[in-house]
Amino acid sequence: MDSKTNPRTIRAIVMGVSAGGLHALQQILPHLPADFSLPVMVVQHRAAVGHGFLADYLNGKCAIAVKEASINEPLHAGCVYLAPADYHLLVENAETLALSIDPPVHYARPAIDVLFESAADIFRENLIAVVLTGANSDGSHGAMRVKELGGVVIVQDPATAEVATMPAATLRAVSVDHILPLEEIGPYLAGLHGSTHEPASS
Repeated sequence: MDSKTNPRTIRAIVMGVSAGGLHALQQILPHLPADFSLPVMVVQHRAAVGHGFLADYLNGKCAIAVKEASINEPLHAGCVYLAPADYHLLVENAETLALSIDPPVHYARPAIDVLFESAADIFRENLIAVVLTGANSDGSHGAMRVKELGGVVIVQDPATAEVATMPAATLRAVSVDHILPLEEIGPYLAGLHGSTHEPASS
């Protein structure tokens, strides 16, 4: 595809983060306006027992709505959906959310790969996946699937990550579209507020 003549329409964003995630999400999500034109789904590796603190805390910091995802919930623009503690988060055919208690992936449930792969299968070239700070390789296989189906992959510059292992693993596995320092990711995503994205040339 000629990236100069064939901009794509982005329909959803998926984001994966682990160690250092609260700081990273606080730097990114407040940039998104209340009327942001895309749904955002986030997997943050977290303890198996959770009580909604993360969603409540971020919702209080952001203009965009932030909530924990519910089973069979339809996706809406202008909302950030967080994977609940101890549940994988997936996207289903009708563009609704699903929760799963399938075994952990990369020792994690929720797992980033599970979200990325399911979203890639639904949104294909109309998806952006963002890999942030973290201490394992979760997200790299999902990012490969996003790229295989024509989507866009953004990776946090490992030099700006609290833990560089996860973004570095994705960079080894995938020819990504953008490597951005943490402070540039939120403004970049906010700039998609019309949902048209000019893919990076390779």
